[in-house]
Amino acid sequence: MTTPALLPLSGRRLPPLNLGASAFPHHRATLRLSEKFILLLILSAFITLCFGAFFFLPDSSKHKRFDLGLEDVLIPHVDTSKGGKNLGGFLIHGQGHDEHRHREEEERLRNKIRADHEKALEEAKEKLKKSRDEIQAEIQTEKNKVMQELKKKDSKPLPPVPLPNLIGINSGEPADPDIREKRNKVKEMMKHAWDNYRQYGWGHNELKPIARKGHSTNIFGNSQMGATIVDALDTLYIMGLHDEFREGQEWIDKNLDFSVNSEVSVFEVNIRFIGGLLAAYYLSGQEVFKIKAVQLAGKLLPAFNTPTGIPWAMVNLKSGVGRNWGWASAGSSILAEFGTLHMEFVHLSYLTGDPVYYNKVMHIRKLLQKMDRPNGLYPNYLNPRTGRWGQHHTSVGGLGDSFYEYLLKAWLMSDKMDTEARKMYDDAIEAIEKHLIRKSNGGLTFIGEWKNGHLERKMGHLTCFAGGMFALGADGSRDDKAGHYLQLGAEIAHTCHESYDRTTLKLGPEAFKFDGGVEAVAVRQNEKYYILRPEVIETYWYMWRFTHDPKYRQWGWEATQAIDKYCRVSGGFSGVKDVYSSSPTYDDVQQSFFLAETLKYLYLLFSNDDLLPLDNWVFNTEAHPLPVLHLANTTLSGNPAYR
Repeated sequence: MTTPALLPLSGRRLPPLNLGASAFPHHRATLRLSEKFILLLILSAFITLCFGAFFFLPDSSKHKRFDLGLEDVLIPHVDTSKGGKNLGGFLIHGQGHDEHRHREEEERLRNKIRADHEKALEEAKEKLKKSRDEIQAEIQTEKNKVMQELKKKDSKPLPPVPLPNLIGINSGEPADPDIREKRNKVKEMMKHAWDNYRQYGWGHNELKPIARKGHSTNIFGNSQMGATIVDALDTLYIMGLHDEFREGQEWIDKNLDFSVNSEVSVFEVNIRFIGGLLAAYYLSGQEVFKIKAVQLAGKLLPAFNTPTGIPWAMVNLKSGVGRNWGWASAGSSILAEFGTLHMEFVHLSYLTGDPVYYNKVMHIRKLLQKMDRPNGLYPNYLNPRTGRWGQHHTSVGGLGDSFYEYLLKAWLMSDKMDTEARKMYDDAIEAIEKHLIRKSNGGLTFIGEWKNGHLERKMGHLTCFAGGMFALGADGSRDDKAGHYLQLGAEIAHTCHESYDRTTLKLGPEAFKFDGGVEAVAVRQNEKYYILRPEVIETYWYMWRFTHDPKYRQWGWEATQAIDKYCRVSGGFSGVKDVYSSSPTYDDVQQSFFLAETLKYLYLLFSNDDLLPLDNWVFNTEAHPLPVLHLANTTLSGNPAYR
C-alpha cells in the first residue's frame, strides 16, 4: 500500500490541530442558541421595515400609480343606444376605477404583511420561552429531517448486475494443527485490535491505543468517517468474525455520510473506502456497501476537473474543490495517487453501468502513453495543469509503487484481456530492472531510487511489496522469463527479511541503506520506526502461494511474534519509534491498514490456498479483494463501460 507523504514517526502527514467540540464543550450549544435568537431578531426587524414602508408610500392619486406589474386593461364597451345588443368596440379602463383597484390591492398587501409580522413575533416569543435544550432538540430534528431527505435522494437503486462467480470466500482451514494454531493467533490479534477500536475509537478514523481515544490524520479531512471500520470489514468477514462484521455494517448504514465539508485524499479514500466497500459488497452481497461506494465515488469525480484530466490529490467532499499537496513538486499530482484508481473505478462502472468511472482512468492511461519517459522510467510527479513531468524522481517505493502494481492487476482483473495494461507493465519493469535494481556488496538484491540522474542506494519498507508483485506477474511475462521474475521476487523477499532480522525487535525500519559496509540497516533516526506496515508480509504471502517454500511461513510467524510482543498494548496495537532499541517508545497509533492488510496477509499466509484463490481474486493496494471479471460468467463484455 502506498503512502505518498513520508514524515518522521507516522509515515503520513501529521494530524491537524483538533479544535472540535471536545476543545470547547460548552460553547457550541450557546453559540447555536445565540445564532437562533439573532436570526429571529433580524427577521422581525426586516418584516417591521417592510410593514412600515408601505404606510409611508406616496399617495398613488397624486403620483404615478403603484405598479403591481399590471398593464392598463382593455374592456369591452356595450353600446346602450342600440339596446345593449351590439358591441360598439373597446374602451380604455378609466383612471378613477384603476386607482380604486390599486388602493384595494395596497390595503390587501398591508394586511398580509401585518399578519405575517404578528405571526413572526408570536413565533419568536414562543421560541424564547423554550429552554436551550428544547431549541437544540428542534434544530437536531430539522437536521435529521434534511439528512433523511438527502439519504433518500442519494439511495437510488442501482441497476441489477449479475455477480461474478465468487469462489473461496470462507474456510481455508489448514489441516496441520501447528499452522491452524498460528492462524488462530492472528485471528485473536485481529479481535484484540477491533475490540479496542470498538470500545475507545468507534466512529473515529483510527485509534490511539495508549491514550484510548480516537485518532485521525489529514488524509481523511476533519471528519469522523470510520476509516478503520470500512478498512477492516473484509478481514472480519474472511476470519469468520460475523458479529463484528454486522456491527460495522450497521454503523456504515446509519452513520457513514459523505456530504461533509471535509477535504480528503482522493487516493487514500479510493483505496481504503471505495476498495473496502466494494470488497465487503462482493463478499457479503449486502447492497448497502455498493450504494455507499457509488455515493462516495460521485464525490471524488470533481477532482478530475483539471485541464489535463489528471486528478487533484485532494478534494472537498462538499464543494468539489480540488488541490494538490503543497510539498509536491511545483504543484504536481503524484504518480502513485492518480495511477492507483483503475481497479476500483472499473468495478464501479461494471456495477453501475455508468462508463464515467472507466473513462476517467482510461483517459489517464492514454495521456501517460503519449508522454516521453526519461530512460523509460515514469517520474513520480506530473503537473495536472500543463501535463508535463515535474522533478525527475522515480521510485518503486513511496510516490510510485502502486502505479506499477495496478498496471499488472488491471490485466489480471480483466481475465488477462487488457493486454495494453500488461504491455505498459512489462515496459516499466524492464526499465526498472535496468536502472534501479542492483546487488549490494553482500549479495542482497535491492531496488534503489532514481533522483536527478543518479541512483540512491536506499530502499523503503513500502518498496518491499515489489517482491510479491514480481512473483504475481511472472506468469505471462515476456520472452518466457517467468522463472527469472519469480527468482527476482524471492531475492527481494530475502532482502526485506534481512531488514527485519538485523534489528533488535525483528521488525523492519521505514527505510534502509546499502552504502559501504551498511546493508539493509536504517541510518537516520527518522527512518528507524515501524508503523505496523504490511508490505514485507504481503510479499511473504505471495511467495508462499507461488512456491510453497516453508521459509515464508516461518518468516511470517517471526513477524507475528514480534508485532505481538513489541507493538501490542492493552488498548490495541501501536507502532514503535525505533526498531533498534530494546525499550522502544510507542507512536500511539493503530493504523487502519494494520487491520486491512497486515493481519489479513498473515491470516492468508496460514490458510489454505482455496481461501481467496488468485485465479479468482485480485487484491487492491489496501489488500481489499475484488473479483476477476471473467467474461464467461459476467455481462462485462456487453457492458458499454468496458468496451
